[in-house]
Amino acid sequence: MNTLKWWQKTVVYQIYPKSFQDTTGSGQGDIPGITTKLDYLKTLGVGAVWLTPVYPSPMVDNGYDIADYTGIDPSYGTMADMEKLIAEAKKRDIRIVMDLVYNHSSDQHAWFQESKGSRDNGKADWYIWRDARADGSAPTNWRGIFGGSAWTWCEERQQYYLHTFAAAQPDLNWANPAVRQALYQAANFWLDKGVGGFRIDAITYIRKPDVLQDGPADGKDGMASIHTMTADTPGILDYLREFQQEVFAGRDIFTVAEANGVGPDELKDWVGSQGVFDMLFEFSHMNLNFRDNEVWCYPNQWKLSELKKALSASQAATAADGWYPIFFENHDQPRSVNKFFPEGADPELAAKALGTLLLTLRGTPFIYEGQELGFTNVAWDSIDCYDDISSHGQYEFSLKEGFSPEQALGFVHRFSRDNARTPMQWSDHYEAGFTTGKSWLPVHSDYPRCCVESEAKDEESVLSYYRQLTSLRSTDKIGKVLIYGDYQERLVESEQIYAFRRTLGVQHIDIMVNFTLQEVGFDTAGLQGSKYLAGNYRTPKKGCLRPLEAVIYWNETGR
Repeated sequence: MNTLKWWQKTVVYQIYPKSFQDTTGSGQGDIPGITTKLDYLKTLGVGAVWLTPVYPSPMVDNGYDIADYTGIDPSYGTMADMEKLIAEAKKRDIRIVMDLVYNHSSDQHAWFQESKGSRDNGKADWYIWRDARADGSAPTNWRGIFGGSAWTWCEERQQYYLHTFAAAQPDLNWANPAVRQALYQAANFWLDKGVGGFRIDAITYIRKPDVLQDGPADGKDGMASIHTMTADTPGILDYLREFQQEVFAGRDIFTVAEANGVGPDELKDWVGSQGVFDMLFEFSHMNLNFRDNEVWCYPNQWKLSELKKALSASQAATAADGWYPIFFENHDQPRSVNKFFPEGADPELAAKALGTLLLTLRGTPFIYEGQELGFTNVAWDSIDCYDDISSHGQYEFSLKEGFSPEQALGFVHRFSRDNARTPMQWSDHYEAGFTTGKSWLPVHSDYPRCCVESEAKDEESVLSYYRQLTSLRSTDKIGKVLIYGDYQERLVESEQIYAFRRTLGVQHIDIMVNFTLQEVGFDTAGLQGSKYLAGNYRTPKKGCLRPLEAVIYWNETGR
């Protein structure tokens, strides 16, 4: 049995600081609020906490538009608050993991303010500038991730600058060595503060093609998605190998990169002994709703076999070399209960079913705040109720594509990132115990039932189920199989049941999840000699899985 590192044996919890816990009454979460909840996180077996950005920012994209890579935004607290959080987490054997947003900065960053001033200043080529076409239009027909042109005109330079996301998020020019060194220095600043690693945002976009040219239109607007044109451009790994040597090498940390556009067949180049990161968030299982581009008004109907194929491919790609971060939610995705299960699914059964997969697949589980409580999507009455810049962009795009306002809002209800950003629900008191003021986003209406205080008292709750499964991961025999064991998919052809086996020596654990709202039978021969370990119904039913049922069976004899 190979020796694994600390981050391969723990659970990671992702916090969206703005929505986690407010200690000032401002209506917005803060760093001291996170510190107050470290003991709660410990009850989930958490050994690392990933924070989305807390740096100084104009908050056009809720902190992913960074104005200073080595500071703390006053709305979240002070550097002293951050240092205290790191120290208090360490006392509980929890590492704090920072978010690095290195494809772009804020347009308010001092680097961009200097760059846009002229074509010959010291940072003139720190961003990606191009002249207009002869008719004054943008250099290419690329559409940004948030909708509209990926180019914005700058009067000072009389040029366009490129932005993969919002106009307030100009793309950094990684082809310039000075830019890369400045970013490496910022990362090392945080390592010197004692952080335990990094999640690296949107990394697949940092390498642009040598020639920027029009792409094939994929919508009625005549534009091409910048994702299609720039994601995973050849040569990107050269930059990342340098990044690894300058920052990560020799450190007792972990790195996990967001790599939309990288498939399981490419994982060997990104993770493992020959890779550049410890883990990689690839989205083959998360993007089943969309065939090519994440355009909300043209969703795809997917089958369970596609989900199983995607997850099994990632498991296979990291089986011998590399490691997989298991996730079904994050701050950019709708809630998993709504994303992966049919309409009308019981939210508690569904949350437990997906939690079963999350905590039994091979790899490091990433729990997103509220997922352990069974949070579901919201459906607000107007687009004006939504804060997410992407939701507004997708809404406007849907209208331009000919959909009605009601249809466009329906797409927002289904896919908005605000679904994952509503405040954490701690109690059934005012604003769910998140704040004493007025919360920056409305608290979900289900908070009296779906909150930490209520669920902690209920042995049948989603929270109690998560705690049960994370506890299993910490036991000697069972935990070793779940952490070290091999993965093998079973019932491959089934469109109702996802089943797999984790094996270590003669011991094995069988996991089965029914993704449908109907009862589904199965052959029990493979469970001979096995003991029922856990599930989202009180007791199993022999030979079948009830609607949304998840079961875990344990066998330590191999018979």
